[in-house]
Amino acid sequence: MTWTELVMAAAPIQGDQPAVSDVRTGEVLSYAAFARRVGRAAGGLRAHGLRYGDRVLVDLPLGAALPVAVHAVAWAGGIAVLAPSGPARMLITQHEVPPAAEVEHVFTLRPAPGATPFAELLAGGTVEFGPLAGPALSLDGERLLDNDELATDLRRLATRLVIGKDDIVINAVSEPFRGLRVIDLAMTAGAHVVVPHEPTLIGCRVLAAERRATVVVAPYDLARRLLGDPVLRVVDERAVVSSLGL
Repeated sequence: MTWTELVMAAAPIQGDQPAVSDVRTGEVLSYAAFARRVGRAAGGLRAHGLRYGDRVLVDLPLGAALPVAVHAVAWAGGIAVLAPSGPARMLITQHEVPPAAEVEHVFTLRPAPGATPFAELLAGGTVEFGPLAGPALSLDGERLLDNDELATDLRRLATRLVIGKDDIVINAVSEPFRGLRVIDLAMTAGAHVVVPHEPTLIGCRVLAAERRATVVVAPYDLARRLLGDPVLRVVDERAVVSSLGL
């Protein structure tokens, strides 16, 4: 089972249950919607010329759109590069095109001159089967992480940081890749991830009480200050990437 297959595996069971709630935008992404959007966006990327091994810059904040975009690129056979610039075939961003991006096609979540709305990628056919192996992700365009490496690490994480389908996880990490790994990990278990608007001490405590959260993943300083709640398990964000040497 590949990296993206692992993350989508709970979709048939969880269906319309929430996978990711983005407090900043108000969007709630269900498991079924995630799997559907990833397949269709992958089909749209291929229809726009994406080939196996092509690089796609993904310049998005942590939220409901990030895992859809990254996994759509990987499911289409491309390499998602979590950077705003550099040589690549395509770029997926919010609405402003970084001047240093050297790309042929730009897809934006919000309307932007000269760009194609990301929503148009969802209008065509779907990709039923993604690649079995090969590079899928890069943080900087240099080091490539392949499907096998990402899937194996995700399985290892699941045995160390046990998360269950009834958990509600506050994803208060400091940068998109760590946040993506938290979402991946939680979704393999069928859990619900909540991405806060402002990952502050007060914000996380209020959100934990409102959402009845059971787990929070945060940077060390914030995680240390959140300790002490008897119903909230606190995880240092470094734990979700340490096995990848990051």
